[in-house]
Amino acid sequence: MAKQTLYTSPLVERNASAQMSALFGPDTKFSTWRRLWLELAKAEKKLGLKITDKQIKAMQANLDNIDYAKAQEYENKFRHDVMAHVHTFADAAPEAAPIIHLGATSCYVGDNADLIIMRQAMRATALKLATVINLLGKFAKKYRKMPTLGFTHYQPAQLTTVGKRASLWCYEFAMDLEDLEYRIENMPFRGVKGTTGTQASFLELFGGDHSKVVRLNELVTKAFGFKKNCVVTGQTYQRKIDTMTINTLAGIAQSAHKMCNDIRLLANLKEIEEPFAKNQIGSSAMAYKRNPMRSERVTALSRLVMSLSSSPQMTAAEQWLERTLDDSANRRVVIPEAFLAVDGILEILINVVDGLVVYPKVIQQRINSELPFMATENILMAGVKAGGDRQKLHEEIRIHSHEAAEQVKMHGKPNDLIERLKANPAFKDIDLDGVLKPSLYIGRAPEQVNEFVAEVVIPIRRRYSGKLNKKVELTV
Repeated sequence: MAKQTLYTSPLVERNASAQMSALFGPDTKFSTWRRLWLELAKAEKKLGLKITDKQIKAMQANLDNIDYAKAQEYENKFRHDVMAHVHTFADAAPEAAPIIHLGATSCYVGDNADLIIMRQAMRATALKLATVINLLGKFAKKYRKMPTLGFTHYQPAQLTTVGKRASLWCYEFAMDLEDLEYRIENMPFRGVKGTTGTQASFLELFGGDHSKVVRLNELVTKAFGFKKNCVVTGQTYQRKIDTMTINTLAGIAQSAHKMCNDIRLLANLKEIEEPFAKNQIGSSAMAYKRNPMRSERVTALSRLVMSLSSSPQMTAAEQWLERTLDDSANRRVVIPEAFLAVDGILEILINVVDGLVVYPKVIQQRINSELPFMATENILMAGVKAGGDRQKLHEEIRIHSHEAAEQVKMHGKPNDLIERLKANPAFKDIDLDGVLKPSLYIGRAPEQVNEFVAEVVIPIRRRYSGKLNKKVELTV
């Protein structure tokens, strides 16, 4: 058996989809560089430079014919990755060798390719995020009327519903999707700007004709489907764009972390669980365990993404004048890993939400243990309506509540407050069982879920119609 000696990324092996991994792989990157060189040459030819049809065809025929071994040889020689691939492309299309990269700087291919790939990655991310929203919307609708104990400070609080809680998770993801769609729609192209962003080399190529330089920039921008480009740049596009993009991904990670922490807490209460495979092992020692490992994995990856969001901020702040190269090594790691980690997060979430398990009897049991205390105000009001003295009834309820709480906390016995009140003549005219219906304490939760689905989820389903039927089988 061959040894495995080199580190490989767990984001690729265990988390991200093949689609997202391929977006940040060498084939996508370097074939995109070649397409950028091709579209630059086509636009330069259209605007009058001496570039032949034969040269264009030679470039077109070799967009994906990449000799990586040769490129590595050139990079070892030149210590420059872009020039290595210029020469490799020229070797594959020798007719075009004189005009490949004509007038351009390295950032023409490097930066524009990054923007093209990030926009593709954001579109793939948006689809998966919309899928999570769709599934959560269905779950919220299904359980919109099921009462459950609410918690504030992780202490029992007024009732809500299982579906209403899910709508809270879903709403945050909908906010993230809105932000992501904005980034996709408004992502600018760096464009054709030259070495320090002044377009001096292109002005020279076109004999001082400013209108042709402007048109060149427009033609290449349009060729890659961008509605706009950076109005001004230095050598690079503004690294603030990376900051805004990764911050959007960090927002998705934040929402995922919150939801999966909630699922972990609810799993401990045995109210809701993530899917658990038939042969899955929860613990190597404790065979009975059903650990929420998928939700734990989401929170782990989410922390990574949130921590990565600080690097683009520092990189953008650190750019000197027209540019400095200390951004490159950082960006090669941060941008792909942020997208790969979020892709893994969403893959897991689709799997989890599609198979969430609800335990109604456990939920009802927990309501029964706490609702008598929460119902005391309603009991008091019912007693007053039946002709009782409000202050005297309040004192009776206070005494019985403390005694019942002592039985629960000190002796581990069930909450017997209602039985105590039934035995008290002061409450003989009150339907105490009727007061304990959980549905009386959930307010407008079911209606709020209906409104949320109608106003937020359904428009998202319409925007992504026909693309949301995605099933995910996790790698591990």
